[in-house]
Amino acid sequence: MAYNPNQHQVKAKKYLGQHFLNDESVAQKIADTLTLKGYKNVLEIGPGMGVLTKYLLKKDITTYVIEIDTESVEYLQASYLNLAPRIIEKDFLKYDLNTVFNQEPFAIIGNFPYNISTQIVFKTLEMRDQIPEFSGMFQKEVAQRICSKEGSKVYGILSVLAQAYYDAEYLFTVPPDVFNPPPKVESGVLRLIRKKDYTLPCDDALFFRVVKTAFQQRRKTLRNSLKTFNLSDNLKANVIFGKRPEQLNVQEFIELTQLIEKDV
Repeated sequence: MAYNPNQHQVKAKKYLGQHFLNDESVAQKIADTLTLKGYKNVLEIGPGMGVLTKYLLKKDITTYVIEIDTESVEYLQASYLNLAPRIIEKDFLKYDLNTVFNQEPFAIIGNFPYNISTQIVFKTLEMRDQIPEFSGMFQKEVAQRICSKEGSKVYGILSVLAQAYYDAEYLFTVPPDVFNPPPKVESGVLRLIRKKDYTLPCDDALFFRVVKTAFQQRRKTLRNSLKTFNLSDNLKANVIFGKRPEQLNVQEFIELTQLIEKDV
């Protein structure tokens, strides 16, 4: 069933961070960011009233949606009858997606609620073995941060962790006036495509810990910010420890983790 503008409209809920996209051309442009390579399923997070969903359903792929808002779920069930069996009324951050995908690969897409967007990225990184592609809309500043390179003021934990496993590309900016209600800031759409070889030559858990600890005190040199690792004086004499975290690219963070692994 096609979108019926006369049908009951879902009210955006502030506590869920909802801003409903109401520009068809932007919705289609976001749907078209998917390459459809390496997977047969796509999961849309937070579909709301289905403006993006509609364009996903036209593609040669099986679309699932996950939505926590009961009112939106009811609207989607009534408006998109073919989609109804694949509407998951759960919290993406807490739900075990393998109950749906059984270890099969799937892409993620969405106009993500600002208040949980970074948590969505972290869960994606945890499930990187199953998620070859990820695209969607964030607050512009967050999208830029994920895609930024070393030396940038916004380069940080998300940048390094995402780019360790994925090639990140900032695609386009979306103005506030195409949403209801309009957010106070611009939005940005990005795409992450998993690297062909995304296994790190170091311990992943330690890599995460090193990156997070380093950026918690981003103005300090690594010699000071990584004190909790109780590193040997010999290791701390290495020139890399005289740098601040934003000066290191992803490869240097991997090398730093390898040095720490050998020191422990």
